[in-house]
Amino acid sequence: MSIEFSKMLAVHETPIPGVVLYDLPVHGDNRGWFKENWQREKMVALGLPDFRPVQNNISFNEKAGTTRGIHAEPWDKFISVATGRIFGAWVDLRHGPSFGAVFTAVLDPSQAIFIPRGVGNAFQTLEDSTAYTYLVNDHWSADAQGQYTFLNLADETVAIEWPIPLSDAELSEKDKAHPRLADVVPMPPKKTLVVGANGQLGKALRKQYGGDSSVEFASRGEFDLGSPDAFLARNWKNYSTVVNAAAYTAVDAAETPDGRAAAWATNVTAMTQLARIAIEHDLTLVHVSSDYVFDGAKEVHAETEAFTPLGVYGQTKAAGDAVVSVVPRHYIVRTSWVIGEGNNFVRTMASLASRGVEPSVVNDQYGRLSFTEDIAAGIRHLLETAAPYGTYNLSNDGEAQSWADIAADVYELAGKSRSSVTGVSTKEYFEGKDAAPRPLNSVLDLSKIKAAGFDAPAAGLRLTEYVNSTMSGFSA
Repeated sequence: MSIEFSKMLAVHETPIPGVVLYDLPVHGDNRGWFKENWQREKMVALGLPDFRPVQNNISFNEKAGTTRGIHAEPWDKFISVATGRIFGAWVDLRHGPSFGAVFTAVLDPSQAIFIPRGVGNAFQTLEDSTAYTYLVNDHWSADAQGQYTFLNLADETVAIEWPIPLSDAELSEKDKAHPRLADVVPMPPKKTLVVGANGQLGKALRKQYGGDSSVEFASRGEFDLGSPDAFLARNWKNYSTVVNAAAYTAVDAAETPDGRAAAWATNVTAMTQLARIAIEHDLTLVHVSSDYVFDGAKEVHAETEAFTPLGVYGQTKAAGDAVVSVVPRHYIVRTSWVIGEGNNFVRTMASLASRGVEPSVVNDQYGRLSFTEDIAAGIRHLLETAAPYGTYNLSNDGEAQSWADIAADVYELAGKSRSSVTGVSTKEYFEGKDAAPRPLNSVLDLSKIKAAGFDAPAAGLRLTEYVNSTMSGFSA
């Protein structure tokens, strides 16, 4: 066997998305050779996913012509050769447009290849005493074996040109019996789990993802963040992403002893558990935050502003954000003044307008509305574009308004007079009431998410649509 000695770590893309071939530096002298088969820092710097291998396997093959595969497993693999040479063949068996794509190459110890989950893997030894080695990022289990996808080595569609004809090769009976490509059920992608699926944002996420079978929605009854058993009962290896749309949001009740305990349990303790799961299983965690993590002293809040919460609710949201921030793959989506399907300020004002009530509304708190359909679209955008991980402000665009301004807009859209709404200060409105302190300025700087390619529509546009829909519901 001759090995090409090299001091260059080179990368070669292939026709299969995510399958990458590497030339490994091999250093040799009169005694033999040495190579760094897996060097995380260097390979991640070259674009290899940081796939966190947990097991190393070696397949020793006594004879040339030994042929194994085609198997697609529910984990990633980093394959190399210790001794000998192989002819490798890889077929994309994942659900998607690249299903059936093929790549082949001859590998000796100077090369390695990264194979993502769901890509079928096969090889044929070209020399006696060939040792084939591979790292994987999950352990074998009966559940995992049930997710394997197989393809027949002799499939006519992919038409792999084996150097040694299969009729002369060493094959197992199982490998001979695998289905043809036309009969293969593609391996589905790992799932996205949406927690809190029956809340305002959860309902918007349901609409955003439509009938996407890779997105699973769990209401509180199906996944209770407050129950440790909920975390234990789920096989997290089947997921890639968790979107947390659940939260304790009763701002005033959080100031009571019972409410304080409930807010901390949902917004912090449960998030700690979810963050631990995300780190342990290498999940992307999307967490929805709030303008209440700030005291409102600044007119506009950037993502980098230090936390200064005024009340218990804000304190728990800030603590939850701090917990989520330690997850390597996280998006903290910070919103303000959320409006969606369910009880909210705009719906309340529309109801009052329809009944001819003339309310007093706070006129010294300023911010922008955040409509759940746009929050959901922004979350999807971050995930699908693989935007850099971190915190993103996300509200609708437009000029800042007070609650009284928005209430007057609602009344005008409902065909009532703007003067039906009377503006009062926060101090006047809450005087004599058990109420949590609120930030006076909740305007979020949207520069970062716009730079990531997402522009939410103006709040006024969405408000018009929302009020028209809401008022038609009242009249019906």
